[in-house]
Amino acid sequence: MTTRSPWSCILWDVDGTIVDASEGILNRLTRCLTHFGLPAPTREELVHWIGPPMFDSFQKNVGMTPEQATEAVTYYRAIGKADGYTSGARLYPEIGELIAEVAAAGIPQATASSKPENQVVALMEHFGLAEHMQAMAGATPDEKTLASKADIVAESLRRLAACGADVSRPILIGDRHHDVDGGAANGVPVIFVRWGFSWPHESEGAQAAVDTVADLRRLLLLSDEV
Repeated sequence: MTTRSPWSCILWDVDGTIVDASEGILNRLTRCLTHFGLPAPTREELVHWIGPPMFDSFQKNVGMTPEQATEAVTYYRAIGKADGYTSGARLYPEIGELIAEVAAAGIPQATASSKPENQVVALMEHFGLAEHMQAMAGATPDEKTLASKADIVAESLRRLAACGADVSRPILIGDRHHDVDGGAANGVPVIFVRWGFSWPHESEGAQAAVDTVADLRRLLLLSDEV
């Protein structure tokens, strides 16, 4: 039996899709916002923070100016660097095995994450997934130069193409409306996963939505009898 895919390459969001980093994010946000004299977020409020660039979230969620948000991002990232970028992070069950299976089938893969790229690389290496990625694209450290999902998806595709990958039929796997919008801006369909931090309506515009990794596998991999 051989395994193939209807997609020529697969792009992966990271937070809420591959990795549950909520424990570490909540801890760092609590320390950061408290430092700036603001109330700590509840776990339920993490849905407003996980996914978009932090530079945008500090402005939208707590009313910071762009200048204040820049300072807050710097402080937040310093906490993350001190703690270690993988602190409090875990893989969602079975997702690592699926990524390995996709790689074994010869399908090129890359990350397309709004997290700073150094953190993306650290997480992929920590969980043993870097070897399965032909490219690991994320945001620039300032989260402004390269930060929008649309630009990151475009960069991910560019890097895959530079590696010789076929990018004619890409698919993006993500868990927020930013993924759907960023994919659409590049003509990339999205499979929306519901195990991350999202509201039900955020899957609108996605090609498909799945509740389990098994459901996702059925959309990514097809088995042929030999």
